Amino acid sequence: MNLSEYRVAFAIVSLILILLATVPTLNLVFSFQSGKAQFSEFWVLGPNHIIQDYPFNVRLNQSYQVFAGVRNNMGSTLHYMVYVKFRNQTQPLPDALNSLPSSLPPLYEYHVFLADSETWETVLTFSILSASRVGNSTLVSDISINDAVFSVNSSAMWDTEHSGFHYQMFLELWFYNTTSMSFQYHNRFVAFWLNITGELT
Repeated sequence: MNLSEYRVAFAIVSLILILLATVPTLNLVFSFQSGKAQFSEFWVLGPNHIIQDYPFNVRLNQSYQVFAGVRNNMGSTLHYMVYVKFRNQTQPLPDALNSLPSSLPPLYEYHVFLADSETWETVLTFSILSASRVGNSTLVSDISINDAVFSVNSSAMWDTEHSGFHYQMFLELWFYNTTSMSFQYHNRFVAFWLNITGELT
């Protein structure tokens, strides 16, 4: 082996050793990049597309709108499901401490497929179709969500502290778990209050 061949062999061996020495460092860098926080954003906005001016004092047969949205930051494509639910002051909300959804049945649902970093948003339109007042309570019988009618038969007592008959519309976020091959509650929900006091039958 002459001197020039020796130099080439030495350079190749040195390059291989340098690459082998940098593998742990490169692995650390790439693991930091792939280890970014994984989460889903979930929101409901008022009719002016801001975090205020939500419908509150609602009347029968009037149409109201909010914006509901999801952003996928989970690192892969996900199949999301959004449940829309309705409750009075005493019925259960989701349990954040135990990652459990509300036991109330969903009235309406959205199915959305989102790639990583993709956003979905929609207008949710609702109205209270029938409600009655009996003494110190109200009974909401039927509501409409995106032109679909649902029977809720939910009663609320007069809230003396806040002067109203209060209900809450809330949305839960679920996603399809490919391991269990079923939808799983994502431990995220958004909600807004409704006061139903005017022109009851």
